[in-house]
Amino acid sequence: MSDPEPVVVIIDDDAPVCLSLRLLLEAAGLRVRTYSSAETFLRDVHPERPGCLLVDVRMPGMSGIELLTELANRRIQLPAVVMTGHGEIEMAVEAMKIGAFDFLQKPFTDTVLMDHVKAAIEADRRRRAKDSEREGVGVRFAKLSQREREVLGHLVKGEVNKEVAYALGISLKTIEFHRARIMRKMEADSFAALVQMAQLCGVE
Repeated sequence: MSDPEPVVVIIDDDAPVCLSLRLLLEAAGLRVRTYSSAETFLRDVHPERPGCLLVDVRMPGMSGIELLTELANRRIQLPAVVMTGHGEIEMAVEAMKIGAFDFLQKPFTDTVLMDHVKAAIEADRRRRAKDSEREGVGVRFAKLSQREREVLGHLVKGEVNKEVAYALGISLKTIEFHRARIMRKMEADSFAALVQMAQLCGVE
């Protein structure tokens, strides 16, 4: 099954602005959804859907800043590009501190908008790929026996087989057997790759 197509979500109470942004993004081949308030978006949010957010910082009811805070509380990691008006730089800085991906100061050109949207979508793609990799590694790591995890812990510290055998009080041949099984179970094609996987699982 192919990955779902990314969606650009526009959250702005200004209907003409929403329409203008939607037409521009759809003309570039992107899927778009629009919401007139942060509250309506939160009732329909889909964290599993890849893409990014375009959020107006100043809206009636819940502001863009408050929306970012709520998303952070819910551990929703969709990258948000915050749109700010003249004199709202302080709000943009606050948004970045909360976790906004970037901000756009109005008025902005079509090219600048597209650059920011594409960068946000790519950042989301990379984050999801890394999360997927971490999940897959975690599943394989869970298949290791307690002894294999102990051996892996020593190997990650840079200890050679003889040192691991001495530390665990078992034979060198047994360590070599465990090491081979660990490589096979973790589907590692090199020791360097195994170390990276172990670090993803918190083995240090």
